[in-house]
Amino acid sequence: MKRYEPEQIEPKWQRVWEEARAFNVPNPDPGAPTAENHWYQLEMLPYPSGPSLHMGHVLNYTMGDVQTHVRRRSGWHVVRPMGWDAFGLPAENAAIREGRHPRETIERNIGTMRAQMKRLGWAIDWDREVAAHQPTFYRWTQWLFQQFVAHDLCYRREGPVNWCPNDQTVIANEYVVDGRCERCGAEVELRNMTQWFMRTTAYADELLEYPGADWPEKTKAIQRNWIGRSDGAEVLFRVDELDLDIPVFTTRPDTLFGATFFVVAPEHAFVEAHASQEARTYAKHAGAKRTEERAADTEKTGVFTGHYATNPVNGERLPIWVADYVLMDYGTGAIMAVPAHDERDAQFAATFGLPVVQVIDEDGKLVNSDRFDGMPAEDAKRAIVAALEADGRGKATVNYRLRDWSVSRQRYWGCPIPFIHCERCGVVPVPEDELPVILPDIEDYAPKGKSPLASNEEYMNVDCPKCGGPAQRDPDTMDTFVDSSWYFIRYVDPHNHEAAFDRGVVDYWMPVSQYIGGIDHSTGHLLYSRFFVKAMNDWGMLGFREPFARLLHQGWVQLGGTKMSKTKGNVEGPDATVDAYGADAVRLYILFMGPADQDMEWTPEGVEGIVRFLRRLWRVVHDVAERAPAAGPGDTQLTRTAHRTIAKVTDDVLRRFQFHTPISAVMELVNELADDPVAPDARFAAETAVSLIQPYAPHIAEELWTVLGHERLWEQAWPVADPAALEQDTFELVVQVNGKVRDRFEVSADLSDDELVQRALASERVQAHVNGATVRKTIVVPRKLVNIVVG
Repeated sequence: MKRYEPEQIEPKWQRVWEEARAFNVPNPDPGAPTAENHWYQLEMLPYPSGPSLHMGHVLNYTMGDVQTHVRRRSGWHVVRPMGWDAFGLPAENAAIREGRHPRETIERNIGTMRAQMKRLGWAIDWDREVAAHQPTFYRWTQWLFQQFVAHDLCYRREGPVNWCPNDQTVIANEYVVDGRCERCGAEVELRNMTQWFMRTTAYADELLEYPGADWPEKTKAIQRNWIGRSDGAEVLFRVDELDLDIPVFTTRPDTLFGATFFVVAPEHAFVEAHASQEARTYAKHAGAKRTEERAADTEKTGVFTGHYATNPVNGERLPIWVADYVLMDYGTGAIMAVPAHDERDAQFAATFGLPVVQVIDEDGKLVNSDRFDGMPAEDAKRAIVAALEADGRGKATVNYRLRDWSVSRQRYWGCPIPFIHCERCGVVPVPEDELPVILPDIEDYAPKGKSPLASNEEYMNVDCPKCGGPAQRDPDTMDTFVDSSWYFIRYVDPHNHEAAFDRGVVDYWMPVSQYIGGIDHSTGHLLYSRFFVKAMNDWGMLGFREPFARLLHQGWVQLGGTKMSKTKGNVEGPDATVDAYGADAVRLYILFMGPADQDMEWTPEGVEGIVRFLRRLWRVVHDVAERAPAAGPGDTQLTRTAHRTIAKVTDDVLRRFQFHTPISAVMELVNELADDPVAPDARFAAETAVSLIQPYAPHIAEELWTVLGHERLWEQAWPVADPAALEQDTFELVVQVNGKVRDRFEVSADLSDDELVQRALASERVQAHVNGATVRKTIVVPRKLVNIVVG
């Protein structure tokens, strides 16, 4: 028997698969019959901003690989593509640190990661590979952007943004930590800038529902909380000295008489336009803190703006403050503060010595509320809103926390925005036959307070497509979330030069059958993708309204107790471990570490236990191949174990989506096989073990399959458990007395219910608890338990 040498076996089978195009799956021919049981397996595409995959990637893509193999061998038509989220701030900053052009670093990193993926033996259809920075992809990103504008789902307006003075760009909320840029540490400022926005709020109500989508409840709760639908009232507060109204959304109009001051968020337009210099300076820095941090802060800060707002229900003049505990994400970004009935307002009032007026008593009725005194709070809500409507100072309304999505970025490395600005014609789309607008190669792309492309006159200066006069291109690039909001659609039709995709092909494969990725994308990528798909469905481009039918969030692979992340610099790639132990060992170990949806600590030393199992499997199968008879399976314990293992592995992978327990089950089968490798059914058990381990460790499985006299295991049907073999001769009977377990023991599976009761009553442990009492009733759960009720 030759030694198990993964460094020889694994490259051999990778070459075989590539030459056989084993994992390439063509689209169905137009008009041809199509398979009903098709499956689109997908994991979130990686950022190639770092030089290597890390073990978090290995976990995700190996889970997808196991699912792909089992589905394909179970008769499903399975597609599994791969691509690269190549644009964006992380890639640009990485290139700046290296002193290179982003395209150079990205394409180098893609080459490295692609080689690592192939070395790990993942079953990927590389014919479908796309990258966001390729003109063949972003041509259609630009075309889609223009469709969103044409359908009034994308527009330009001025709005507050987080500005990093060091990176010289707008940054998303998720990259602001403790008021500082997560990537460079600079204190973030608030600025008002003209931006492009996607009108995600147009789908706010529909995004609250998930028809036909099997998603984790936690993810749905996160998105619903982010969307934040609230029923309430919009109330107008008058600033007399400025002759303007400030609208407030409130779910508690019954507390209006208790308002003693008025607060606007740092981002509110009122601050920049009318507040004192002190208030504007405060707002510039306070508003740049992350929403979660501002909401969680117990120490309340704020500055009086110098103005007052009139309460429409009683004419009281309320001082207007700016404070960071008020968020633009909720309502209108302005609140009437009622410290008697709101904890945060009470903390603020205590800090600044502001008055407190109670307007609801302990019985839930209004007090100190003029003609509404004595009314129950719920009745008062309706009555006060009706009075406001009659006076033209308010109305009932629905509010959403969700805000439209800012998609402009003042950075170089991104998809160019395909619009031209003309003084005569306004904002004009680049003609479709001139797409894509190619991102030019420029040497100096470092941020300087404006978009780097704005300094490139050759790029910027163009003729207006409408009037032919002088005009300029839009200097900004798109948020990289625009790319990831539709890449999964392009995957299924990646070589289409006439359209972004063919609807017939896309409707065949989609929605994605199984999507795997981090829960941290719940309010970004996952929400924006749903918005994109719903919009395109409304335009007749797609035949479905949800992009991902089934969603799994993997646990985090940690190093030193912290999630592996290129941003945190604590990543460990797979190369060294593959060098030492082989790809199959790494694949098996990363899935054997624990349940797929729970966090796990990466300790490469643990791979050695898996290597011992693979060597044992190697020896046992060779022993069976050399010594076991050729006879088929019989009605033996080993055959029954093999069929139980088939049933468990299949159910765990396809239904329960668990990956560690199937490995344990195969290990147990191999251990039992090792006890008698010359048994009549040893060859069947060996073939079963090799077949079941193939999705996890495909290289050694293919090699051992040939040792057993077969070939091309990746094409062989997935084993099916024989129901008759799953029947057991005995089972463990649990015996309860008054619902409490008092004994358990093995009994024959052929015993009748009466015989089970007799055996239960004969137990000494049970008799001690019955203790001569009258047996009032016995309950039998077949093949499981007997409950004896006494009293």
